[in-house]
Amino acid sequence: MKTYDWIVVGGGITGAALAYELAKTGFSVLLLEQYSKPQNATRYSYGGLAYWSGSTPLTRLLCEEAIARYQILAQELNADIQFRELDLLLTISADSDPETTAASYNHSAIPPRLLSVQEACELEPLLNREAISGALTVKHGHIHPEKTAQAYIQAFERAGGEMQISQVLQVLQDGVKTTTATFHSANVVICAGGLSRQLLKSAGIPIKLYFTHAEIIETPPVDVRLRTLVMPANVQRFQLEAESTQVDELWDELGNELVPPILDAGAIQFQDGSICIGQISRAIADPHAKVNSEVSEKWLRKGVGQILPALENLPGTWYHCLVAFSSNQLPLIGAIPGFESVHVFSGFSNPLVLIPPLAKRFANFATGQKDGVITQMLI
Repeated sequence: MKTYDWIVVGGGITGAALAYELAKTGFSVLLLEQYSKPQNATRYSYGGLAYWSGSTPLTRLLCEEAIARYQILAQELNADIQFRELDLLLTISADSDPETTAASYNHSAIPPRLLSVQEACELEPLLNREAISGALTVKHGHIHPEKTAQAYIQAFERAGGEMQISQVLQVLQDGVKTTTATFHSANVVICAGGLSRQLLKSAGIPIKLYFTHAEIIETPPVDVRLRTLVMPANVQRFQLEAESTQVDELWDELGNELVPPILDAGAIQFQDGSICIGQISRAIADPHAKVNSEVSEKWLRKGVGQILPALENLPGTWYHCLVAFSSNQLPLIGAIPGFESVHVFSGFSNPLVLIPPLAKRFANFATGQKDGVITQMLI
């Protein structure tokens, strides 16, 4: 039976990018994904690339590497990933002070510029001027996340990698057991997003990796034209993540909802004219928890409609996925102590920016090369 150098679990952009970089480096790699049609966070992502948001020497370095990586990535992968630059508009609610909100971004590598209500509405005519006290703007990168993940997978297979659609049931010391077979490898790396914690727990491996249930509405191509990527300046999701991870043990009780759900009202229009509207985040410890889609959709439409009235009643479909995160907004990377053949590469808070440079660094590190950035992030 064939033994691989690496088995990568999870076919979202995290697993796809890492599998590609490992295969390109010369390892024999098997990529396992449970769904033939993606249902992961990559599939329902806004696709934003917040290059400007690096706030520490480490994250600023990775943002710079990401810019350089994306500028050549379409050519390297031989695919159209719809890489572009657009205006990000960060709305400031009517009851918030614009100057105070702007000051909270001063630590960013490129602090966003403060706009008056009039200037914000000139930049994005669909805005409801009554709902805001101002806005912030900065140039923002954007890709089509699903097409980018697929481009990575196709390049991975051209580099000699193998992919199978199969659900991993158990992580072993020398491979994984799936619904179809047991595969053997020298190393396993978990890139399964919101399912990573449960998957590792079933193998007796505790890890401080968490997830939200994220909900969005996706429209078909529409005539409405959104000029910018709209998000709130005060993102509640980060506060939810911080509050929900204060007691790790609470995540092992599947019935727990750690904190109340939040809605960050935003929207992005893709190049085909479809719009992603979102998002609700729920910190429910059970990855298979059922969410009331009808109630959620009404909440989403009303919340986004207050900021962008023209989007509230567009035809669209509600979707739900899991989004992984850590307790400190940095990903969990590296071999798990006590389980040296089992690795994790997950929990990215700024995933589409951080994954490409870190996947490349991780693959080189796996060959034995020293890497100060990966060393800083090892769990």
